[in-house]
Amino acid sequence: MQKILSVIILVIVTFAFTSPVAAQNSQAEVYSQLCNARIELADYQSAISDCTKAITLANNPTEPLLSRSIAYYRQGNYQAAIIDSDRVIALHKCDFRAYYNRALAEAGEKNYLKAVADLNLALVQLTSMSHSLLADIYTDRGLARFELADYQAAMQDFSLAIRLNPQDARAYYNRGCTCFLHGDYYNAIANFTTSLQLNPANSQAYVNRGIARHQLGYQQAAIQDLQQASKNFITQKNQAAYQKTIHCIEQIQQILGSNFEIVDA
Repeated sequence: MQKILSVIILVIVTFAFTSPVAAQNSQAEVYSQLCNARIELADYQSAISDCTKAITLANNPTEPLLSRSIAYYRQGNYQAAIIDSDRVIALHKCDFRAYYNRALAEAGEKNYLKAVADLNLALVQLTSMSHSLLADIYTDRGLARFELADYQAAMQDFSLAIRLNPQDARAYYNRGCTCFLHGDYYNAIANFTTSLQLNPANSQAYVNRGIARHQLGYQQAAIQDLQQASKNFITQKNQAAYQKTIHCIEQIQQILGSNFEIVDA
C-alpha cells in the first residue's frame, strides 16, 4: 500500500510543479495525437478541429500543421492544405514532408507542374529515408507527369519506384496504365498481373488487364478478369463501377456469341 501511495503522490507533485508553458505544450500534444487518430478513422472534420486546437496551444506547431494539411487534403480542401504546408515551409524550409503534402494538394487542384516542382524539392530535402517512402514520391511524381502527358518521364519514375520498392503495387499498376496508353498491351498485362499479386483488392487492375487482353484477342481471359472485377465491385459496394464492368462483359460476349454467366448484384 505504501508503494502505491508513493506513486500517487509523485504523480500529483509532478503535475503540481508543471509550468504553464509545459502544460500548454502537453495539451497541444494530446490534441495532436487525437487529430492523427481521427485522420486514421477518416473523421477529417474532427481531426481538423483537434489539430487547430493543437496549433493554437503549441510553441512549435509544425506537427499539427502537417497533420491538418493531410486532413484538409483528404477532405478535398486542397487550398487549405496548401496554406498549412506553406506555413510549415516558412518555419522549416528543409522539411520534405511539407513539400510532399503541398505537392499532393497541388495535384488535387490539377496544378501538375507545381506538384512536380514540389516533389523535386521533397526529394532534394531527403537525406536518408526508407526506399518505400522514396518509391511513393517517385510514383506520385510519375502520376503528375502522366497527367502532363510526359509519358516517358512518367514511365521512368514508375520504374525507379519499382527498383526502390519491388513490392510497390501502385507503381506496377501505374506503369501498366502507361504501357496500356501506348498500346503496349503485353507489358501492360505483365504490370497489372504483378500489381494484382501484391494487391488483389485493386478491382480496376482486373478491369484494365481484362481490356488489355481483349485488345490482344484473348476474349475468354478478358471476360474472366472482368467477372472477377465485377465480384470485387459488389463486395466494395461500388454499383456504378459494377454496371460499367457488366456492360464491358456483355459487349465482349456479343463478339464471342458466348454465354458466360454474369455475376448478379
